[in-house]
Amino acid sequence: MKIRLGTIEIGLARYLALWLPVTLVFVVQGIIDDLASGHLWALTDYLRWSIIVWYIWAALAPWVFRLAERHPVQPPYRAGPLLFHLFAASGLTLLSMVAGAFISTFFEPSSFGEQLFQFFTKYITIGVVTYCALVAIQHSLRFQAEKARRELEASQLATELAKSRLQVLKTQLQPHFLFNTLHAIVTLLDEDKVSAEDMLLRLSELLRAFLEDYDGQEISLRRELALLDLYLGIQRKRYGDRLTTQIYIAPDTLDGAVPSLLLQPIVENAIRHGIGLRVGGDRIEIEARREGDLLLLEVRNGNSTLEGEGRPGGHGIGLSNTRLRLRELYGDDADLRLDMIWPQGVACRIRLPFRELVDSDDQAEGPPEHVPA
Repeated sequence: MKIRLGTIEIGLARYLALWLPVTLVFVVQGIIDDLASGHLWALTDYLRWSIIVWYIWAALAPWVFRLAERHPVQPPYRAGPLLFHLFAASGLTLLSMVAGAFISTFFEPSSFGEQLFQFFTKYITIGVVTYCALVAIQHSLRFQAEKARRELEASQLATELAKSRLQVLKTQLQPHFLFNTLHAIVTLLDEDKVSAEDMLLRLSELLRAFLEDYDGQEISLRRELALLDLYLGIQRKRYGDRLTTQIYIAPDTLDGAVPSLLLQPIVENAIRHGIGLRVGGDRIEIEARREGDLLLLEVRNGNSTLEGEGRPGGHGIGLSNTRLRLRELYGDDADLRLDMIWPQGVACRIRLPFRELVDSDDQAEGPPEHVPA
């Protein structure tokens, strides 16, 4: 048998056991009070009175919870619920005293009226306080349940928001990169068909990766580097000898979890604001290492500056989605910052918690070759 208290269900034995400490406390309280007056009753009398009083309230408690659920006392505080509970407290207290007096007549030689008088003088204040305490407990449990529900909804909303930002990021990346790459492929068809075919194959693999659905929002760094290698292969074909790349990856970081498509937009940003805007060559360096429980990622290029960061398409706007994704996935445990490097260039530094994420597909593919191109 289950006892229902609002939204909580408790087994009958456990529910009755919850009232036992209250019963024993009032047995002790009754003995202490009578010691002061110099007249003690038998211990069984104190136990019987306390059991009758508190287990009547144990029977009434589910009613009190229902009343508190239907007439909550909450901001903005109004007179209606308060008056209702005042009358309800008086009514249920009177009911408890009548029931207690009736039950006591089976154990006491005195009449029902005498027993009712005894209960009225001793337990009327306790009854009202008990009703108010039960209402407060119900409100506290309801508040905790509501808080847990809001936290769950907030967590689910944050997850959905992170997924939506990933989709937004994909839609921002694909159009201009796709059109530029297709234009480069068309240009190479007459000059270098082998390079054009290689770019086309890399583009198809990269687009397939863009369209994959990463339910957990994270992939291993090994897989992320494999995707980045496809992108860098295309860009090296586009820019030829003007662009060189170097990747420095600590072996103990390859199984670390990173947000999917984390590095590609950062490298793209470095290329666009380096070699894409300025004459001459450029060198893109990608580094990953661990520091304790942190994974540190760094993308450096030597032909870019932080000037004009606020202009449309600048560094700040180009990296805003990545910053938001890191914040939503890791909170204050992750950050992204841009720093000037000497003698020239910009470094994008990312710090996030290290957590292993081993995937069989990642192991099968293996990391990209970490050699200069």
